[in-house]
Amino acid sequence: MAKNKMFKTMDGNEAAAYVSYAFTEVATIYPITPSSPMADHVDAWAANGKKNLFGQPVKLVEMQAESGAAGAMHGSLETGSLTSTYTASQGLLLMIPPMYRIAGSQLPGVMHVSARTVATHSLSIFGDHSDVMACRQTGWAQLASSSVQEAMDMAAVAHLSAIKGSIPFQHFFDGFRTSHEIQKVEVLDYEDLGKMLDWDAVQRFKDHALSTEHPTLRNTLQNPDTFFQSREACNSAYDALPAIVEEYMGKINEVTGRNYQLFNYYGAPDAERVVVAMGSVCETLLEVVDYLMERGEKVGFIQVHLFRPFSMERLLEKIPATCKCLTVLDRTKEPGAPGEPLYLDVCDALWEGKRTNIEALCGRYGLGSKDTTPAQMKAVFDNMKGEKKNHFTVGINDDVTHLSLPVGENIVTAGKSIISCKFWGLGSDGTVGANKNSIKIIGDHTDQYAQAYFDYDSKKSGGVTKSHLRFGHEPIHSTYYVTMADFVACHKTSYIKDFDIVSEIKPHGTFLLNTSWTGAELEEHLPNRVKRQIAEREINFYTIDATAIAMELGLGNRTNTVLQAAFFNLSGIIPIEDAVKYMKDAIIKSYSKKGQKIVDMNSAAVDKGVNAAVKIDVPESWKTLADDTKAPDASLPHYIREIQIPVNKQAGDAIPVSEFMPYADGVTPSETSKYEKRGIAVKVPKWIPENCIGCNKCALVCPHAAIRPFLLNAEEEAAKPAAFVTKEAKGKGFEGLTFRMQVDPLDCQGCGACANVCPAKEKALVMELLDTQMPEQENWDHALTLSTKANPMDKFTVRGSQYERPLYEFSGACAGCGEAPYMKLMSQLFGDRMFVTSATGCAYVVGSSTPSFPYAVNEKGHGPANSNSLFEDNAEYALGMKLSIDQMRRQMAAHAEAVVASTSDAALKSALEAWLAEGDNGDKTRALSEAVVAALNATAETSDDIAFLKANKDALPKKSVWMYGGDGWAYDIGFGGLDHVLASGADVNVLVVDTEVYSNTGGQASKATQLGAVAQFANGGKRTGKKDLGAIAMTYGNVYVAQVAMGANEQHLITALKEAEAHHGPSIIIAYAPCINHGISKGMSQAQLEEKEASECGYWPLWRYVPELKAEGKNPFILTSKEPNGKLLDFMMGETRFAALTRTFPETAKVLFAEAQEFCDARYARYKHLAEQ
Repeated sequence: MAKNKMFKTMDGNEAAAYVSYAFTEVATIYPITPSSPMADHVDAWAANGKKNLFGQPVKLVEMQAESGAAGAMHGSLETGSLTSTYTASQGLLLMIPPMYRIAGSQLPGVMHVSARTVATHSLSIFGDHSDVMACRQTGWAQLASSSVQEAMDMAAVAHLSAIKGSIPFQHFFDGFRTSHEIQKVEVLDYEDLGKMLDWDAVQRFKDHALSTEHPTLRNTLQNPDTFFQSREACNSAYDALPAIVEEYMGKINEVTGRNYQLFNYYGAPDAERVVVAMGSVCETLLEVVDYLMERGEKVGFIQVHLFRPFSMERLLEKIPATCKCLTVLDRTKEPGAPGEPLYLDVCDALWEGKRTNIEALCGRYGLGSKDTTPAQMKAVFDNMKGEKKNHFTVGINDDVTHLSLPVGENIVTAGKSIISCKFWGLGSDGTVGANKNSIKIIGDHTDQYAQAYFDYDSKKSGGVTKSHLRFGHEPIHSTYYVTMADFVACHKTSYIKDFDIVSEIKPHGTFLLNTSWTGAELEEHLPNRVKRQIAEREINFYTIDATAIAMELGLGNRTNTVLQAAFFNLSGIIPIEDAVKYMKDAIIKSYSKKGQKIVDMNSAAVDKGVNAAVKIDVPESWKTLADDTKAPDASLPHYIREIQIPVNKQAGDAIPVSEFMPYADGVTPSETSKYEKRGIAVKVPKWIPENCIGCNKCALVCPHAAIRPFLLNAEEEAAKPAAFVTKEAKGKGFEGLTFRMQVDPLDCQGCGACANVCPAKEKALVMELLDTQMPEQENWDHALTLSTKANPMDKFTVRGSQYERPLYEFSGACAGCGEAPYMKLMSQLFGDRMFVTSATGCAYVVGSSTPSFPYAVNEKGHGPANSNSLFEDNAEYALGMKLSIDQMRRQMAAHAEAVVASTSDAALKSALEAWLAEGDNGDKTRALSEAVVAALNATAETSDDIAFLKANKDALPKKSVWMYGGDGWAYDIGFGGLDHVLASGADVNVLVVDTEVYSNTGGQASKATQLGAVAQFANGGKRTGKKDLGAIAMTYGNVYVAQVAMGANEQHLITALKEAEAHHGPSIIIAYAPCINHGISKGMSQAQLEEKEASECGYWPLWRYVPELKAEGKNPFILTSKEPNGKLLDFMMGETRFAALTRTFPETAKVLFAEAQEFCDARYARYKHLAEQ
């Protein structure tokens, strides 16, 4: 046993990365959720000089894609460096071809995988084993961990065994459930790991490396006469590997006192019912087995650690001789297979081991991180003594194929000393960050065990977050959500009406509600069901107005510190004096990079929050209140009624399979986000009509289409409600119309971008508290009933564009998002005929997250058609669509020509001739197509050609095909495909929303990241300049290219969009998109101003390359931006991504910022030279 054990609070990703760092010389990586933090840790440690076991910092390189990371890993291993990588899901699948080569070469590489669902009918970023199961025949050993502690310990076993066994290892643990679960764990000492390492094996590996000093050939080509025999020559290495793994498990056991084996059995020695599983469910099984054994049941479970090579011998040794029935649980689905992988392996072992007296069952659980509860595991054991249903599912209600097991009520299986807490927050309000600090405070400063897990939806910073925290004086094995809590806090007032929160509080527990309601307001607004539950359970009920405190201190909606202080005071988990000290220490550590002002504000929030909670006296009358919950409107569409509403009430787990049958192929209806009405803003804009100049800029910049101009005719003006104030609409074409700028309070996210861009001398928009503006919701509803009117203006103007209905509304984008306004504007200009392929990332997630889809349709039912394939193949996916669309249109043209040649119907002939002549003109195609349809419907003639045209009339309008994605796609992983599509000459369009980081995965550097910026994988500041994607595209000569920024020049953007769509050939528009990851000191409400300043200082020059101008004898390159104003450094210091470098590496910052100035100056000079030719 180690003399001095060191404990630290960390998540599974950090635990694996910590050990991996010790054994790694080179790390070749590419970011993907949920594995990215492992590489982030390695990069940060290396940047700060942390040394591995070989006495040097790890050399980490971010590649352009996972395939590149695996290829670089192969090369690094081949030449003698111990190399690691970190990945998951689709990224892991991209690594599979090099994985075969690495295993075939018997190289000791190690990859750590936060196992995640592989995209099928839809994408899921959450956890199961479908990715690692796709690798089981690659030749890599596969080692599974079930907890944060195991993630650390098994990481060591993987590296040690790979080196000694000369076989690559894939160490995996459940994505999110283990990768992001925070636990107090024992930290392995590097000195102990160094003693375990077979240094002779390390030297043999290095001596065997490819070298010019003793040259050999590697990875040769073999013919049929030798390949088979050569492939079988590796058998002895794999035969020896289980023993090597056992050896190193034994060494870890000696140091830690734990008991790791290839297969661990836990339970009754005479068990009759046994479960076999691997991953985090084993922690839950441990609790359930204890629970059942206490009740006299003979049960047990076997935890699989080493999945490949699979040791049948060791498995059979662990199955009790008394076992009558055995169930294998797999966290993956293989349609069409006789069973899932682990089950088939176990059946094989039972057959070969002649244990056929045991009845073997199998089941699937936990796909896509479906929470796996003790009640579900009890149902698995109950099934073995009851129905013995085989090939079952558990945790869902399968009312179609009836494979699911019935699950009883929740059972309490956690240790009796465990205190459970749950916090409901809003993404970006700081709740999750505060709870991470809380868990570290308790874990690192007390003798208590601690656990935290964070449950998110797919929205960005405005989504629902649920923090599940547990504390206690015994180990915590509860790898499932908190459903019966001692303490619950609701940090967003609106949630108390939307979600069933109080039912999860134990009798005599504590409930803290963040609200401005007091006295009569609380009595009026608190739902009856909540009041009754509080009273019946005798819950200690407190309120706190953390929002008011945060705003008073200048923290905006960041209520986290106030509420954290209140939690420590109310919970009493540690003395409040200690908690205050630890919180303030954590504030310095967390926020020092953002400046002393932020540190001081948060410290003041602690002082204010400690005693701010108010105890509410609960009337006895609350116990008898009747429910005030309303059933969903039966007239709502099926998807809304049966899927969206339950999901948005956090009740999606209970939806049965039958409700998804209409959508089994992944096809879902558009325009569902409008039903949400989340009401999450603290403040929303109030329109002051007398100040409004009608410029429509506010509507243009709104990321969520929650403020729009509406026009009324005389009849509508006469019939409008009294509160629906309008003013005269001025300008040519507006005769007889009145105007109103209408806000949608419940869909607004309160960013304030609209108010900030208002150019009126006296602001026409001011931000007011949401409650004061709720009467505007009726006005919004009325506005939507107004008739659709022809646009009085050219839609390709700033003001005129906003009289077009947005066909992208209420997305899941962050408040103030820099990306969403671009797509919203495109939907207004081309949405009725626009195909959109979204690269996986923010561009995809905010527009395609179940159940709320922002793509909408116009009054004719036309709108954007959106889909996603993968991250890396977005350009190829769009090209495939274009090829298909063009092929269909060629067929249509052929049939149209045949009808023109044969018809005697003059109207039909005229309509078809016009369509054939100009049907590809984007401005005319819709009207010409509608004329053809009308003529087809009116004609009395019949023919096969006419029938074809009628049946395929949807193909008549010219379709505008747009690839939509961020810089991670366009500059990095998808660049090869994008380049090929641009080179193809196809008439396709590209919109790159450039945030200069991988926004969706947490802010990793891309080739778009500017020199000097701090990002994950560039912790010491990026050392190279930004890739000039536009200049590369220009080299083809026939590609339309523009670099734009909405806040810098709105008309330049609109002109570029118009020219790009009209261009007969490829076009690419690169749009600057400020992101929450930038840490803009002015806040995301000023994203448009940030774009303006970026352009004016030379950071983001505006220009267009118009190939058509060459035919006119003109210069195709148009530079819109003026000479830089010399304020580049001021701009950079206004964003944390640059300013942070001056605090962490000040000398490096001086050098890199000077280089950045030179880089931007030289780039502008090149553009100026091009413009002057």
